Amino acid sequence: MDGLLFDTERIYFRVGDVVLQRRGRRFCHDLQARMMGRVGLSAIGEMIAFHELDDEPAKLLEESNTVYSELLLEHLRPMPGLDSWMERLIRSGVPFGLATSSQRRFVEMILPTTTWHDQLAFILTGDDVVNGKPHPEMYLKAADALAISPEQMLVLEDSGNGCKAAVAAGATTVAIPNEHTRGQAFDGVHLIAESLADQRLWNLLGGKSEASGGVEDRSDENSTGTSA
Repeated sequence: MDGLLFDTERIYFRVGDVVLQRRGRRFCHDLQARMMGRVGLSAIGEMIAFHELDDEPAKLLEESNTVYSELLLEHLRPMPGLDSWMERLIRSGVPFGLATSSQRRFVEMILPTTTWHDQLAFILTGDDVVNGKPHPEMYLKAADALAISPEQMLVLEDSGNGCKAAVAAGATTVAIPNEHTRGQAFDGVHLIAESLADQRLWNLLGGKSEASGGVEDRSDENSTGTSA
């Protein structure tokens, strides 16, 4: 969700800077890269270690959550190509779900703003896993939710940690870097796409794109799913 479907990484950066400025520190892209894909206390642990803070992790996390909640809906915006991609995905008939490191309370704030949230086959959040990305637990659970093997699953990810998790799970992985993640490593991915509107990504669903004169849906005999 973050940085792939919605431009929330920009908000997270602002949140990190707010809480760190209160402590005489500043947020930076190196720290953001370390935190991406990690869940809750694990992400905050990276911040504490990076700046050698003496804060209690749970209290710092709650402070960050409060700031994020105040900024989220006001500054939320979709990533380029999101609407067209979701229309294409729905018309393809491929089942799809959401696998995000975000806390469920924030997912429940964001999804109602979309027209496609009721099409999701499953929703997995950071609250549903013990090990955050780059551990493969999230995507192994996603495959279970789709009742397929990980090798039958297409995963879209924007970060290096997320791609490591998907590749380790055995999924076909597409990296779609954003301005915050372009310099990260995406070893083992099937494709590095320009955006959700990249024709090479659309081709993975089969059929014709709308840009080439209409969508031709194709249902494979083997069940295949996509997760992001």
